[in-house]
Amino acid sequence: MVTMIAILDNLRSVHNVGSIFRTADAAGVEKIYLCGITPEPTDRFGRPLGQFVKVSLGAEKSVKWEKVKSTNKLTDRLKKEGYKIWVVEQSKKSVLYNKLKVNKLKVALVFGNEIKGVSSAILKQADKILEIPMAGKKESLNVSVAFGIVVFGLLYK
Repeated sequence: MVTMIAILDNLRSVHNVGSIFRTADAAGVEKIYLCGITPEPTDRFGRPLGQFVKVSLGAEKSVKWEKVKSTNKLTDRLKKEGYKIWVVEQSKKSVLYNKLKVNKLKVALVFGNEIKGVSSAILKQADKILEIPMAGKKESLNVSVAFGIVVFGLLYK
């Protein structure tokens, strides 16, 4: 069985993060790390954020999550714990996600900022860089859509 966690690196949109929580719940992702500016399901007083809850439909209660300042320190720690760091990003070094086997691995999937993507420092730490094949004229997908494609594609081959 695959152990899969997600790292959201400086995502901006509450809607995207809420959607990712909902998809993570449906797929069985064990935990989500919210790094940098990535919005949390609650405000600083612990109250649920209305826009978040509207999209996540309560998945923030069923999926473990943790707020972390530094993605770099987190990925260093996870590597020491035996996780493979797989970044979802377009790159000259990327491989198609649907060509990978994940049996019996501990995988941390990293998804980056909606505009800037994943930082070069995190790309350097990656064990693999994964890409979704694109057939149309647009060269990218919404991060929450990409999350769903890759997570379900890896977990349910």
